[in-house]
Amino acid sequence: MELGLYTFADVSPEPGVGAIGPHERLRIEEIELADQVGLDVFGLGEHHRPDYAASAPVVALAAAAERTKRIRLTSAVTVLSSDDPVRVFQQFATLDLLSGGRAEIMAGRGSFIESFPLFGYNLEDYDQLFAEKLDLLLAIRDQVTVTWQGKLRAPINSRGVYPRPLQEKLPVWIAIGGTPQSAARAGVLGLPLALAIIGGEPARFAPLFDIYREAARRAGTDPATLATSINVHGFIAETTEQAADDFYGPQAEVMNRIGRERGWGPTSRAHFDQARGPNGALFVGNPEAVAEKIVAQHKIFGNDRFLLQMAIGTMPHAKIMKAIELYGTRVAPIVRKETAKAAPAILAPVA
Repeated sequence: MELGLYTFADVSPEPGVGAIGPHERLRIEEIELADQVGLDVFGLGEHHRPDYAASAPVVALAAAAERTKRIRLTSAVTVLSSDDPVRVFQQFATLDLLSGGRAEIMAGRGSFIESFPLFGYNLEDYDQLFAEKLDLLLAIRDQVTVTWQGKLRAPINSRGVYPRPLQEKLPVWIAIGGTPQSAARAGVLGLPLALAIIGGEPARFAPLFDIYREAARRAGTDPATLATSINVHGFIAETTEQAADDFYGPQAEVMNRIGRERGWGPTSRAHFDQARGPNGALFVGNPEAVAEKIVAQHKIFGNDRFLLQMAIGTMPHAKIMKAIELYGTRVAPIVRKETAKAAPAILAPVA
């Protein structure tokens, strides 16, 4: 199983004591260290809000490409609905060339809507925009010269899209947050699926992978050839108590801030402690505890990839760096040993 990290490059929305700005959060050291300690994937998510610095993830990933050797570099996610597939492909093909064939696209509809009015798109077209632009992105990926027509974007008539990536096919994953229709669409298209689980009991999300695999089978794709990932929140420290104490404040502040926008009730330390228990969605603890939980979830999902988001809110850079070190040197060896006893994983298929 591939193990990795993802981040939205969280920053403090307001200045003040303990505030973290874009210059500090966009340091490449986290990706560089993840590569050095042997992690497999690093993802950077696209957002257009004051509390996140990664509005142009591929730029930061390109900088990281020059300072890393083997780690795969992916968006997490690219908000394809409000971007242009031609430019997305060109940017990630360039990243692929710079990184020696390590680029991936994780495409999604986005969990926030700020990019739609920012780039002049109508939210009423939310679903159709994604479906149409995904179709174009895959057409560009699969053929050099493209002829394509949709309803919401100008057609392309026998035009080449360059540069082409180093990889034969640029990997395109579909990222979802829990919608059965989105899982089924990924299966029909035969694309790898990444499932974000940030609340509730993870086991309840397992049927989405069943829907995904069944949709693939009905479409003529062997589900055994498709990769899956679960993307979660968590934190690692030398002791479980330290990990919980370090992570609770920043994570709760972010979840409460977003919750006020969306009408969620406030979180509490009791909710947090329950969520980091065996059946909860948070992976918080010492290396052995986190590894045990990753392995337990793997038995439920059969996932080929696991991505952990640790740099949430005002988590200090030094603590994140220590957590990455523990993840690579102590968590990863345990997980790899245990999951190697199961069937061989499928590493990032591209079709």
